[in-house]
Amino acid sequence: MTPAELSRTVLHAVRRAVDEGELSVTVPERVVVAPPGPGGCGDYATSIALRLAREAGRAPRDVAEMLRARLLDERRFADVVVTGPGFVNLSLHSTASADLVGEILRRGRRYGHTTTGFSGTALKIYCRAEVRAVVVTDVVARLARSQGDFVRVVCDGRPAPEWKSVLGADVSTRGPRFIPDRTVTVCPVPAPADPLPLGRDAGRWALLHPAAHDRPRIPGDHLVQREGNPLFRVRYAHARTRALVRNAADLGFHPEPGPVSEAEALVAVLGDHPRVLAATATHHTPDRLARHLLAVADAAMPLLPAVLPLGEEKPSAAHRARLALAEAAGTVLAGGLSLLGIDAPDHL
Repeated sequence: MTPAELSRTVLHAVRRAVDEGELSVTVPERVVVAPPGPGGCGDYATSIALRLAREAGRAPRDVAEMLRARLLDERRFADVVVTGPGFVNLSLHSTASADLVGEILRRGRRYGHTTTGFSGTALKIYCRAEVRAVVVTDVVARLARSQGDFVRVVCDGRPAPEWKSVLGADVSTRGPRFIPDRTVTVCPVPAPADPLPLGRDAGRWALLHPAAHDRPRIPGDHLVQREGNPLFRVRYAHARTRALVRNAADLGFHPEPGPVSEAEALVAVLGDHPRVLAATATHHTPDRLARHLLAVADAAMPLLPAVLPLGEEKPSAAHRARLALAEAAGTVLAGGLSLLGIDAPDHL
């Protein structure tokens, strides 16, 4: 079950409670589910009961217990537990990781993008002609379009041609005019030095990885191929997953989604990818996506040595499931890097 399906399932439980007269609230448009925080349990958790309790005039734990009973009735969860003041914690059946991996491999690099085309808001983005502002605006526009928004960019000044030819930052105005639902001004702390000598990939990462209020490090160590370089870790993890798929094909076996019990952390961050994309697009914070990709890479690395059989060992269902999970991780890394305008090479 993907996070989007989880959200719809919890929302259905809320709607049932309202329709049956047990809960008097306005049914929200969506429910946020995410990996549980400290004190939580299970695979995912939601704070929807706390959100609804005030409007309902009920204690949050009462609302949470009401939703728990309905969610257990649907028999789609191994367990549902209420913790803290009213968090609903969801434990998935053992097939959940296989379902998630299958969804990622079907969607490819567009996993986490909207599936309904342009169905969001009309967004106008303003930026000034400064290299970091232009690169960040380029990515904010990409992210908004991935979530179904109409986007139009207005740049105050003329961007240097090298920002497009070298860094790939395109903020040229195109498409039909429209009356915007929202306007956003992108104004990060300016780059302290020229990022062009870093090239496209390292230059963009140097400008995007720090939060907008933080001063980017240029040149920094963005070109160094070692573990202390976050960009290298992300691209290395992706290249390792691609190498494993090639090596497995040479051994005569292919990925096949299945349960992988030893990779809960990786499954959790992969399942969280659509929520991260939506939040990054909503809050116009490409650095959030960059940090998420680093979390995916770091969670994937411990799995990779166990993907291929050792010595005379024959490939098993467990090897095929691990290979599928590794390929899904590589797919999420490649898709996220693409949104940041950064290449995801198969070889490093």
